[in-house]
Amino acid sequence: MLPFIALSLQAAYASHFGPSDLKNPNLLFPESSVARWYDAGLAAHSHVIIWNGAEQRPDYRRFAMTEDSNVFSGPAARATTPAGFGPSDVRAAYNIPSLSGTKAIAIVDAYHYATALNDFNVFAKMYGLPLETSTNATLATNTHFQVVYQGTTAPSVNSGWNMEAALDIEWVHAIAPNAKIYLVEANSSSLNDMYAATKKAATLANVKEVSMSWGAGEYSGETSADSTFSATGVVFFASSGDTTAVQEYPSESPNVVAVGGTSLVMSNGAVTKETPWSGAGGGISKYEAIPSYQKSIASYVGTKRGAADVCAIADPNTGVAVYDSTTVSGRSGWMVVGGTSLACPVTAAITNVSGSFLGSSPLELAKIYGGLGGANFRKISGPTPKATWYYAVGVGSPLGTKGL
Repeated sequence: MLPFIALSLQAAYASHFGPSDLKNPNLLFPESSVARWYDAGLAAHSHVIIWNGAEQRPDYRRFAMTEDSNVFSGPAARATTPAGFGPSDVRAAYNIPSLSGTKAIAIVDAYHYATALNDFNVFAKMYGLPLETSTNATLATNTHFQVVYQGTTAPSVNSGWNMEAALDIEWVHAIAPNAKIYLVEANSSSLNDMYAATKKAATLANVKEVSMSWGAGEYSGETSADSTFSATGVVFFASSGDTTAVQEYPSESPNVVAVGGTSLVMSNGAVTKETPWSGAGGGISKYEAIPSYQKSIASYVGTKRGAADVCAIADPNTGVAVYDSTTVSGRSGWMVVGGTSLACPVTAAITNVSGSFLGSSPLELAKIYGGLGGANFRKISGPTPKATWYYAVGVGSPLGTKGL
């Protein structure tokens, strides 16, 4: 396919799914999640979105929000009970066994999350998951959760990135509770620091997956950074972004599994509908050549790398419960949260649960595309129902662990 044809398909895709949710009054975007064009090649933004709806949408979730929960009222509302999907819901949606996972998963985020250990344990206790019994988050001997600094001291604090980290560590633990989780804190959101933290994450003991729920706009020198996401025995995952049909890096790197997003509808513990989330990013890279594992979808992407590769729950309107004791956008405590920042750690954790532990991201991606259109992925219908790949959702969402 000629490049101009592929770009036309991308434009049609964006038109089909409409604009992103950036102007939706029911959603809150922390400052850390605001994408700025001038950050391309310089700084990353997170992909976390807080649901701020005044009423629960019963068509999306099996639970109902009560008026007395005080989740989203007042200047600094603190919810004392969780709303949103819980771990058992999402495990059921993707047919993932409980109390699973092994080895270790590293989360890379920016800045310091001082209450990470406390919030991790509040979430774990609420859902009957293993607790980290250590009182020191930085001890290498910790069994379930450890904080690692990019340098030798804790970075400064940023509340938006705290929300991102809360989502990441809690939902990796929700899906793969027996895997150790490292939270690697970059000194800042500059790409230089994020890349340095990512390299450090890949060297930590027993790490098999690295999850990166952040990105920046593509930039002309990005191919020189692709080697950042190459380490023996480690698979790297990045969220595709929360702006419709917009390409971001590192999700467009050929050395990264790009994770797009869906809207998930469940009833009585079963999925009734999973559709592309209209806010999910992705598309045809401006700078990365098509990798060998995507030759099967060359008719969609032409001569360039396409993202996403796979997808999972992301729409904040069908979001999950997250606990963050720090205050972000006037909220703290239990919140309903989404964004492709959710899909990324969920997919990394499912891959951990699979136990395949392939030697690199390209090997993992070859497995994903080798199963294109097969029974190991839920087909997410898009603008062309017979197609097997779409920009926001890739080959589909996992059905069990065999596809990853």
